[in-house]
Amino acid sequence: MRTPPDAAARSRTGPTATGPTTTGPTSSGPTTIEPETTEPTTTESTNQEDRMSGGATVWLTGLPSAGKTTIATALAEQLRAEGRRVEVLDGDEIREFLSAGLGFTREDRHTNVQRIGFVAELLASHGVLVLVPVIAPYSDSREAVRKRHQSRGTDYVEVHIATPVDVCAVRDVKGLYAKQAAGELTGLTGVDDPYEVPQHPDLRIETQGSSVAQSAAAVYAYLGDSGRIASERGRA
Repeated sequence: MRTPPDAAARSRTGPTATGPTTTGPTSSGPTTIEPETTEPTTTESTNQEDRMSGGATVWLTGLPSAGKTTIATALAEQLRAEGRRVEVLDGDEIREFLSAGLGFTREDRHTNVQRIGFVAELLASHGVLVLVPVIAPYSDSREAVRKRHQSRGTDYVEVHIATPVDVCAVRDVKGLYAKQAAGELTGLTGVDDPYEVPQHPDLRIETQGSSVAQSAAAVYAYLGDSGRIASERGRA
């Protein structure tokens, strides 16, 4: 049996709705309201501007055909139009040019994710906003990438594209689910190979019933609200 590519599948279609469901971390303490507001110092302003114009890695994890690459591509187009330095690390291209020769055992998948994480952190540390639409099925692999970024002081955001497997199977952009059902391949992530769902992602998006633009907008809004990009809301 042939093993499928461990790559971010492209979702091209989907019904529209009022917007994707998103969740994120909540505040751990009360908000303090100061009686007076003062203008930030030059140093504070500079630090904020540096953060908003600096690099970060945004890892979009999810099942095949969840919509990871399509969302990342749409988001990249918007950010580039605003003058941001953006790179999308596509899983298929990484497999071809950086991880050629690796298989799809747990060890090889881990190695592939760590290689992608290394490249992402390197680019992000030089001011690039890196979008990584890669399955990364194992939680320990994803955590190792996060810790690498943290140890180097580089921003890292994990986004779970939480599209259910039955919806992914209907989209089936590359025909992988159909081939698996027909017995033509094995090792399909989320079907006959494990996918460990992120328990505490920075952002979770449920894409069913939402357009690509709405899902991309949800990621954009999170990046703006968290100060990683200077969104239109942040410029107001």
